[in-house]
Amino acid sequence: MSPSRIPAPARALAPAPASAPASRPPGGCDPVGTAASQHAAPYADAVLRTAGHDWLRLNVPGHAAGTRRFTDLAGMFGDAPLRLDVPPLLEGVDLGAGSPLDQALGLAAEAWGARRTWFLTNGASQGNRIAVLAARALGGTLVVQRSVHSSVIDGLVLSGLRAAFVHPSVDLDLGIAHGVTPADLAAALAATPDAAAAYVVTPSYFGAVADVRGLAEAAHRAGVPLIVDEAWGSHFGFHPDLPGGALAHGADLVVSSTHKLGGSLTQSAMLHLGEGPYADVLEPHLRRAFHLTQSTSASALLLASLDLARRTLATGREAIGASLAAADAMRAAVRAEGRFGVVSDGFGRFADIVAADPLRVAVDTRAGGVSGHEARRRLLNEHRIMVEVATDSAIVAVVGAGAAPDPERFTAALHALPAPSGGQAAPVRIPLPAPGPVRSTARAAFLAPSTAVPAAQAVGRVSADTLAAYPPGIPNLLPGEVITQELVDFFRRTAAVPGGHVRGAADLAVSTLRVVDEGA
Repeated sequence: MSPSRIPAPARALAPAPASAPASRPPGGCDPVGTAASQHAAPYADAVLRTAGHDWLRLNVPGHAAGTRRFTDLAGMFGDAPLRLDVPPLLEGVDLGAGSPLDQALGLAAEAWGARRTWFLTNGASQGNRIAVLAARALGGTLVVQRSVHSSVIDGLVLSGLRAAFVHPSVDLDLGIAHGVTPADLAAALAATPDAAAAYVVTPSYFGAVADVRGLAEAAHRAGVPLIVDEAWGSHFGFHPDLPGGALAHGADLVVSSTHKLGGSLTQSAMLHLGEGPYADVLEPHLRRAFHLTQSTSASALLLASLDLARRTLATGREAIGASLAAADAMRAAVRAEGRFGVVSDGFGRFADIVAADPLRVAVDTRAGGVSGHEARRRLLNEHRIMVEVATDSAIVAVVGAGAAPDPERFTAALHALPAPSGGQAAPVRIPLPAPGPVRSTARAAFLAPSTAVPAAQAVGRVSADTLAAYPPGIPNLLPGEVITQELVDFFRRTAAVPGGHVRGAADLAVSTLRVVDEGA
């Protein structure tokens, strides 16, 4: 692919498929004119009305909005969150067909171009688990991108599905995994006669956008639905300078982490079912899996934040434009200074990348002689600037859709980071390890009798756990895979760097690993 296909700043917006229903502009509201209904927030308004009454609360939650009694809660959060923390199953809020909650779900489906949308209160991780559980009814093996989030592997454990992995492209210099090509997905599906579905991730943590239309066509030719973990793309399609959403490009099921760049509260997310050829068969299984995984006491605060975030995205073209301008200014300042690199400027070298998310500002810090972990630590402690992701090679700053950060504050702090002296070499990169051989399904290994053993003794044994350098939470080791010396070295080096963390490890230093008992 020619680098000219991804200009700097890199953006793409593909047209919606001809089969999309005219009443729902897929992948986000029509940027030319927003439907009048999208200005409403029926569930949030209903919660606000309910909280405004003078109630004697003799039900849960236990704080009963009694701010004088619960002074610690009120002192930290204020009175309003306690009053708004209303319980479920209230007439005029969420009870019955046509309730304000049902109306809010319908507006979200309209905004994202979905046949049906579910609000999630346990994050996109819940959406991934629901999607995998639903896919189990369609076949025995999930054809899945190897760099999926660990919650997809949780879904494999819960469902018992086998996995056939499609490996993404990897920037070996920066140690960054991107996406998969339609050709690679088609080959994996052709080699998997009992495929249940194809499961891919786009955009990546670093903002790389895959060819969802081509991936959907490959999946549909093989007779399976395409499921997209679009956790980092909830804002796609809501501005003409943003890429279109996965549903607009033919995906059948999309997991959307709305809190990430869409502006809802942390731990809130959505699951969108498309109007594609697999909607009828998927919907009942999704409905059952949702009830299996969702709390019966879903937080009204989280649900209301989803309703409001949808309204903000659908009606906030001007604000999103300001966010895009801020991110553009950050990248321009990094390029102009010349010390650090902009990661997305190199996306044109990879055949799987067709666009970049312009609200992601990924910076190659090693080019300036600083590891990503050190850059993140200094930005946090010395400049009070938080970035989203740090690796040994890079940091990723994200600009929420509608947020208005100060670009100069970020870039000034970045360029104030101490430079290496005396021709000091750039920080040593920790190379991404290759996965070990697969010996069993994730479910079988997770549920088998297991033992925690010293890391050195774990080499050659089968892992009982999912381990991922975190963030970003992409598993490096899965239950059922063989532990290699390369993996052990990677985990221990990751855990040893400031801010390094290995999610799922038996201990913080990864001095032990949990392995399947021999003979189990």
